[in-house]
Amino acid sequence: MSQEFIPAAKPIIGDDERKAVDAVLATGQLAQGTEVALFEQEFSDVLLDGRAAVAVNSGTSGLHLGLLAAGIGPGDEVIVPSFTFAATANSVALTGATPVFADIELEHFTLDPSSVESRITDKTAGIMPVHLYGHPFDVHSIGALASKHGIKVFEDAAQAHGAAVNGQRVGTFGDFAMFSLYPTKNMTSGEGGMVSTGLPDVERRLRLLRNQGMERQYENELVGFNARMTNIHAAIGRVQLTKVLDWTRIRQENAAFLDAHLEGVITPTVAEGCQHVYHQYTIRVSEDRDGFAKALREEYNVGCGIYYPIPNNRLAPFQTDDELPATDEAARTVLSLPVHPSLSQNDLERIVAAVNAVAKAGS
Repeated sequence: MSQEFIPAAKPIIGDDERKAVDAVLATGQLAQGTEVALFEQEFSDVLLDGRAAVAVNSGTSGLHLGLLAAGIGPGDEVIVPSFTFAATANSVALTGATPVFADIELEHFTLDPSSVESRITDKTAGIMPVHLYGHPFDVHSIGALASKHGIKVFEDAAQAHGAAVNGQRVGTFGDFAMFSLYPTKNMTSGEGGMVSTGLPDVERRLRLLRNQGMERQYENELVGFNARMTNIHAAIGRVQLTKVLDWTRIRQENAAFLDAHLEGVITPTVAEGCQHVYHQYTIRVSEDRDGFAKALREEYNVGCGIYYPIPNNRLAPFQTDDELPATDEAARTVLSLPVHPSLSQNDLERIVAAVNAVAKAGS
């Protein structure tokens, strides 16, 4: 009998989350309300060192509304990585601004400051790096560039709940930051996003923009959206928030096990002073990555993912001729392995055995 399939990612939903949803359903108060307000405060306390948090209905909404609240619009350029999920560039385009693609550095898959600086023009209004896979981008170099050129920094922290640089949590460096709460993230609300900011004017505009431009009912102050989080989703998120730090520790322990035992592939590294939360554990496979992934799935029943096979600048909505060699190399070679908290020791040993066997067969 073949061994059970090990999924690449697995949301953890238990009785606590079900009870929280049932409690909200029993109240009849389903739309944005008390649960959302409590979730915002608790998220701030646990993951943002007290910085304000504004809940929205998706991570993409969070990026879009954050950019609008920060004043980004037509005529502006925002520098972004091409090696990331398309929502990063999409959110810039949705404001009417232009995403400008910069290259990454291969060691940590985050924006290369030298590439960023080469893209800065008199139209550049901001830089929106991604804390990719749960590893922080180079906040100090990017911050120094922004200060030098008088532009803003926005953090795409969709994958980085609890990550930190020298003890300071991500989400507290930029004018705003966005955390995704999609089911495959390190914690979920079922669907949703959380936007953090230390700027009161940005926070107020965020709250207006998510709610049809209203702070008080029917007193619309600007053209807004319906991007509210429901009490149902917030109730799930509140339960998950009590568990995410323990889950992160397990992810880190699982990653350390893979670091110590994998052979024949390039394992991820962590920059000095950084806390990696391993939303993805991403290796690099030098030759025939797609064949490697197929062998893991079909021969060993080990799930894996390719994040991301097509750089954003090559996607149909953008189609630029940027030369981004590190981005292209990453897109060709990356492969993410399971490290989620549901894994058993036997699962980890199976993953190691499978990767090492496929690597040896291909060498």
